[in-house]
Amino acid sequence: MVKKLFGFAVVLVAVCVQLVNAQVSTSAVPFLLIAPNSRASGMGEGGVALADDAAALYWNPGGLAFQEGQEVSISHAAWLPAFNLSDLYIDYLVYRRPVPQLSGNVTGSVTFLNLGTFTRTQNDPTPLETFSAYEFGITLGYSTKLSDELGLGINGRFIHSRLAPFGTAEEQGTGVASGFAFDIGMLYKPKTLEIPFTGLDLGEHLTAGFNLTNVGPAISYIDRAQADPLPTSLRFGVGYKILNSEFNKLTVIAEVSKLLVRKHADGTSDPFYKAFLTSWTDKSFKEELREFDSSLGLEYWYSGWIALRAGFFYEDPQYGNRKFLTFGAGLRYDIFGFDFSYISTFEEQHPLGETLRFTLLISWGGTPQVAVE
Repeated sequence: MVKKLFGFAVVLVAVCVQLVNAQVSTSAVPFLLIAPNSRASGMGEGGVALADDAAALYWNPGGLAFQEGQEVSISHAAWLPAFNLSDLYIDYLVYRRPVPQLSGNVTGSVTFLNLGTFTRTQNDPTPLETFSAYEFGITLGYSTKLSDELGLGINGRFIHSRLAPFGTAEEQGTGVASGFAFDIGMLYKPKTLEIPFTGLDLGEHLTAGFNLTNVGPAISYIDRAQADPLPTSLRFGVGYKILNSEFNKLTVIAEVSKLLVRKHADGTSDPFYKAFLTSWTDKSFKEELREFDSSLGLEYWYSGWIALRAGFFYEDPQYGNRKFLTFGAGLRYDIFGFDFSYISTFEEQHPLGETLRFTLLISWGGTPQVAVE
């Protein structure tokens, strides 16, 4: 029965894996890829080119370099609501502050995924003990401006996964594992960007960013021979301010992401430093392109205090087939803010369908956080 309980916890995580990204069935701790905050979630789950609030620590730490003052926010979502499991949820807490002595910002966050409570028994129904299964990541990041137009951010992360506090008679180890990872991101915000022969200047309207995240050694629960790689991923995105008047601001974003993991048929995987290359060359060029997930989002602000958001997320049918619409809204009053987002899937009873995320934030000591400058 012990083995069955451990297996159930693993199956539950595997379901979460498949619903985060089809390819992460080859990786450990997939909770690191779950969009943590409501604002970006409402925009097709994209934020690498926006990155103008404290949640940029997740989406693109390079964006933190342009932010002023302090901010703290907390987000909550009942994860996979179609399962009707009240103790399956994810929380995200993040705090940002400037450190003039370091010429930049320091930001920290905690991501916590609760997988529920299980009862351990022997070969009969008599309970021996109960245990909780959960995973969390603690991230600390530093960001600074390389120039007036370019921000750089670097994160370090401690990861802990506790599927079960015991092992089985057949295998070594337990269902508990820990690891470390780092991220690096950059955000480009040109002040002037003239398009040749057109007379158009995209400066102050265009942003572009990338984020390489969850880079680190594989995690093992049982033994190193069965280690699984971290869900290392690469994001690219652009944002454009279509409107930027006193009362009306409209931003559109587009983003693509790819998992940089290479796992072989025998269950082994390439180390992360090798997978940077092999994850791009193990398939044909056409198939590699199909591995990209894409996001498209819109955000409209009226008078800097109310926002409406919408987006679309697409994953190729051969690599997960997730397709859903996202919607969201936000309010800002003085130093306080509230955001929520909603996922609408194209399939009935899809585990991600009707996912709601809520975020509360306080931002002080700098320019009020709004959609665009």
